Amino acid sequence: MKLIEPVCHAAGYELVDLRFLMDQGGWVLRVFIDRLPAASSEVEAAAARQSEVDLDDCERMSRELSAVLDVEDPIPQAYQLEVSSPGVDRPLRTVDHFRRYAGAEVKLQLAAPQHTPTGERRNFRGVLHGVEPADATDDAHAFAVVEVDHQGKDAAFRLRVADIESARVVPDWDAILHPNSTHKPKPKQGRAKARK
Repeated sequence: MKLIEPVCHAAGYELVDLRFLMDQGGWVLRVFIDRLPAASSEVEAAAARQSEVDLDDCERMSRELSAVLDVEDPIPQAYQLEVSSPGVDRPLRTVDHFRRYAGAEVKLQLAAPQHTPTGERRNFRGVLHGVEPADATDDAHAFAVVEVDHQGKDAAFRLRVADIESARVVPDWDAILHPNSTHKPKPKQGRAKARK
């Protein structure tokens, strides 16, 4: 992460996620990138969410990362580098991700169950209302506020970002299939990928 993130930022991209895993063909380093948000207002931020990473972006980052990884050689075994867009079910990993995707429907899973009035719960799906406190910058002090249908009633849950094991945006297929309708902007429309 420490090696790859600065390279992505310098090229104008955000490192969304990074995975090193065994696949059918051997070890794969998967790098998920998105365009760096350049907007400050809510309207501009919604438009920035819609600008897609395409195949050219992925190929460019693949070349740049390959050059750095070849020189630094941080991984001892043979592997394949894949650079990809986050796709329609974009992962949310940082406090800024949760803040930026306020208003989107999300699915998330906690590392350990949280006590609720009706028992313990690990999985949540609902509308992300944002981050509390609004000025939180690190996972240790930030809570994602998610409103879910809880036994037929809307209930808001404050979930500590540091306790969230995985979180993804739920694709809004109406907005994806009908992009010119008057829908609220939602996540990307696909996944582009480049291999080394």
